[in-house]
This record gives sequence, structure tokens and C-alpha cells, in this order.
Amino acid sequence: MLKTAPKNEPKTKAAERLPAGIWKVGTVAILGSFLSQLDATVVNVSLPTLAVELHSALSTIQWVTSGYLLALALMLPMNSWLVERIGAKRLYVWCFATFTLSSALCGAAWSAESLVGFRVLQGMSGGLLAPMAQMMIARAAGKHMARVMGYAALPILLGPILGPVLAGTILQHASWRWLFLVNVPVCLAGIVMAVLFLPDDSGERRLRAFDGMGFALLSPGLVLFLYSSDHLQETTGRVLMGIAAVLLGLFVRHGMVKGEGALLDLELFQRKVFATAASTQFLSNGVSYAAQMLVPFYLIRVCGKSPSETGLMLAPLGLGMVCVYPMMGKLTQRFGIRRVAATGAALALAGLVPMVFLANYGLVTAVFVAALVVRGLGQGAVGIPSITAAYASVPKRELPMATTSLNIVQRLGGPTLTTACATFLAWRMRLGGGDSAKAFVAGFALLCGLQALVLLSALQLPTRVESPVNEKMQLDAAAE
Repeated sequence: MLKTAPKNEPKTKAAERLPAGIWKVGTVAILGSFLSQLDATVVNVSLPTLAVELHSALSTIQWVTSGYLLALALMLPMNSWLVERIGAKRLYVWCFATFTLSSALCGAAWSAESLVGFRVLQGMSGGLLAPMAQMMIARAAGKHMARVMGYAALPILLGPILGPVLAGTILQHASWRWLFLVNVPVCLAGIVMAVLFLPDDSGERRLRAFDGMGFALLSPGLVLFLYSSDHLQETTGRVLMGIAAVLLGLFVRHGMVKGEGALLDLELFQRKVFATAASTQFLSNGVSYAAQMLVPFYLIRVCGKSPSETGLMLAPLGLGMVCVYPMMGKLTQRFGIRRVAATGAALALAGLVPMVFLANYGLVTAVFVAALVVRGLGQGAVGIPSITAAYASVPKRELPMATTSLNIVQRLGGPTLTTACATFLAWRMRLGGGDSAKAFVAGFALLCGLQALVLLSALQLPTRVESPVNEKMQLDAAAE
């Protein structure tokens, strides 16, 4: 029998309280995602050191980074099936344990080849930690998803920022092995917290048959797509991109025929809210990654800035995002998903437009910094509302599948639009006879056009979304 809210507490206030234990679940989820993001970037600045220490060529040692990222993509399609088969809590603990073991093995590596192998193992476990963090927060937060994710995103956002800083500090004062060994005590603490804090979901397991054909098409297709998008200037890269397109196309055909039994249930994308949220995520993530390529390239190539100066000049973007994230819950609750996401997309566009004029007339630092802050505010206001809409549009039992689908769409957006912008920029440079400034004017104009598509997609999002997940959380809140 449901209990009513105390007489001295309005029912609406009781319904708005966060579910009990949400921050315990959130802390465990955030920790895993943070470590996965951190380790994706921590070795980037250490590749020259690793090449010297392990007596290896840079072409070989770069697989320490590439192998990790490709292993992430390889395992991502398995997320939904594994959660349903094993249970989220058990799988998360196993992933944490494997991540801990592989971190220790990376620290003990005796050659470049062994380090690459252990990094692949680390990436396979890390590839499941990040999407599972989203799923567990969605399960626990229900209709409070935007509010909780607004705070949860802050430490996750710091992962890629802190990675190079942590690596530089370690390499200056200790052996490169501590790049990986530093994970071990943190991971052990994460395992203990996962065992203690995560709710037992063994009763929600579903014994769904494994779609071997779907895995054989989708996972290699994703890996080849991500790899070839960085090597399109080479003949091999273009061939692999063609193979990736064929594999992904065959998977779409296979998924449409197999329906719910497919590794990825494509029927999710036939639901208007989920499809709109996914397209917003694809475009927003793609524009974000493309800008991360284009803006630093402009500062270094046209403005003559050093890499260290460029890094400092890009900091205001993160500042804008950090400022807006904690406000997402209140803003979404008050104004609705569509208004917040569309306003964010418009702000992000307003932060990009000045780049066209700066590339044409010359860099003005104050304008550049202000534009980045505005863009950061806008960019941060698009992601969380659209993710909230996607998760709120599906029943709780479909959250694992929704998580896998959404994360795959997010990962495809980055390399797709980055490759498109890079190819366009190279074409404009050839067309202009080496006039870099004019080429960047066109490149930023293209980026503005793509950001306008994000705005159009965000305008299609619903104002509010009610789903079985939210209904359950409303009942739970009333029962407290």
C-alpha cells in the first residue's frame, strides 16, 4: 500500500525528491566512466616517452592509444546483451575487476607489443564501463535524469582534461609505468563500492539468444569505420571505409529482419522521440568533435600559436560547459526538454558564427574567448536534455538496449562529421592555392551549417516525456 506524503509536506515536493541512494549509485557509475575517459587520453602525451623506453617506433607505439579506442568500439555492441544475460551489477563488478587487472598488467609490460595487448584488454573492459554508467544512472534517477546527469557529467568531463595533466606530472617525477599503476587503488575502491552500493538486479535478467551474425557485422564495422576515418588520406583507409560501410549496411538489413532478436534493436529508431534524441546526439557530438579538430588547427596554422598557447586558449569552452551542467535539472524541469536543448543549440551556433569573421579578418582574443564561453554554455545545454528524452521514451526493461544504441550513435557522430569537415577543409585549401585563412572561413561556415542542423533537430524534441520509467519513479516518490 502506498504511503502518502506527510501533511506538512506538499505531494509535489515529495515527488520531486531524489530517490534514496541515487548518489551512491551515481558515485560508482561516475567513477567507472571517469576512469575509462581518463585512460583514453592519459597516454597521448606519453607516446614519445614510451617509444624510447620500450625501444619501439612511433608507428607501433601509437597502437597503445588506437588499440584502446578500437577495443572500446569492439565491445560496445555487446553491452545490452551482457547486461540482460549477466545483470548490470555483476557485469559492472567484472568490468571493474578486468580493468584493474589490465591496468596492473600494463604497468608490468615488458615490450611495446605486450603493452598494446594489455591496452586492448583494458579497452574491452573500459568500453562497457562508460555506457553502463549512463544506464545505471537512468535506472536509478528516473524522471530526475537531467538533474542527476547535470552533476554526474562534471567529473566525467574532467577525464579528458586531466589525462594529459596527470600524464605530464607522472612522466616528470616517476616511471611511465605509473600511468597505469595509479589506476589500481582507485579501481579496487570502485569494486568495493560497486558491491556495496549497486542494487541487485539479478531478477531482471533475460536469457536472450546471442546474435552472432549481428556481432560479426556490427562490431568489425564500427572498428573499421573509426579506424579508417583517421586514414582517409591513404588508399588503405578508403578501402577500409568502404568495407565498414558494407558491414554496417548489412547489419541494418540483418537487424530489420531479426527484429528484437538482433544485437541492436533497430525498432527503437522507429519511435519518434528516441530517433529525434539520437539524431540530436549524433549531430551535436559530431559538431563538437569537428570543432575540436578545426579550432586548434586554425590557431596553430593561421594564427601561429604554439600547442601550449592553443591549449590555454581553448580552456573557456570547458568553463562554459562546467557552468551550465549543474543547472540542467532545474532548467529542464522549468522550461522543458525542447526549449533548453534548442536554446543550447542556438547558443552554440552563436558561439561559432564569430569564428567565420575571425578567420576572415584576423584573431581578436577577447572575441574568441567570449565566443568559446558562449559555445560551451550552449554545447553543455544540448546533450543532457536530449539524453534525458531518449531514456525517458523507453520502458525500464529496454534501457540496456537504448544505452547501447545511443552510445553507438554518439561514437559514430564524432568521426563522421570530423572527417567531413577535414575533407572539406583540405579541398578548400587546394582550391585556394594554399590560402589557409580563406579555407578556414569556409570550414567554419560549414560547421555553422551543421550546428544549425543540431538546432533544427533539437526543435523536434518533446517538451516533456512520460514513460514507464518515469511512472515507476513517481510511484516510488509517492511511497516514501
